[in-house]
Amino acid sequence: MTKPGVLYGNVLTAAAGFLLAAGIVRQFDWLLFLATILGTTLVIAAACVLNNVLDRDIDDRMERTKKRATVSGSIGVRNAVIFTVVLFVLGNAMLVAWTNWLVVVTGLAGFFTYVVLYGMLSKRMSVHGTLVGSISGAAPIFAGYVAVTGAVDAAAIFAFLAIFFWQMPEFYSIAVYRRDEYARAGVPVITVVHGIPAAKVQILIYTIAYVISSLALTFLGYTGWVYAIVMGIVGVWWIVIGIQGFRAKDDNAWARRMFRFSLIIILAYSLMISVGPLLP
Repeated sequence: MTKPGVLYGNVLTAAAGFLLAAGIVRQFDWLLFLATILGTTLVIAAACVLNNVLDRDIDDRMERTKKRATVSGSIGVRNAVIFTVVLFVLGNAMLVAWTNWLVVVTGLAGFFTYVVLYGMLSKRMSVHGTLVGSISGAAPIFAGYVAVTGAVDAAAIFAFLAIFFWQMPEFYSIAVYRRDEYARAGVPVITVVHGIPAAKVQILIYTIAYVISSLALTFLGYTGWVYAIVMGIVGVWWIVIGIQGFRAKDDNAWARRMFRFSLIIILAYSLMISVGPLLP
């Protein structure tokens, strides 16, 4: 119910944001790190559980989600909501007690955006739901960063933007090879509303935007050139895969390849910004 895959990705970026800031200021606080990561994990888990409750009607019509506990009925709505409240309260209590107000506000904003603005509204009503959902998806790296600095600077903004832009080609790729499922569920994703060719254009645009945002950290002096070289190589290759989509004979196979490489990208990005400030 807590969507371990989603949790893993968000916690990974939260830790990366923390380590980026710690590397810049040359100071690492283990207790603050643990409080930030554990608190953020619990808040995100709460959002995921509540999202399962709210999405029961959609999940029941999609192959990859129809076996979820809230759909099968193995876990009742009441118990799921209680679980959400417990996770939410514990997570926020930890953030309030051991982090700063920016982290707490970021967590609350991310929770509200994911559950209400995305899950309850835009996902069901607008083709732009992915844009809204990507805001909450980029919140953890921002929270991790400001946990260390207690302030917002250019590095926090570009780290946020990189994850925000990364999510668009990642999700739009899923929307390509799962188009029929989203159509059956009545979810107005870009491939259902505007078609796969339009999605390919958006995928390429956002992939380029991600690469620019990721490299900005070096040009602004926050990370070294080793970081820029590594991220530049994997970023350009992701762009190449995106371009290949315009002449792909099998859109689903290409989209799955684009999605799989997005996972490599996020791992590489999280690793490199964690050590980027310490490298030449």
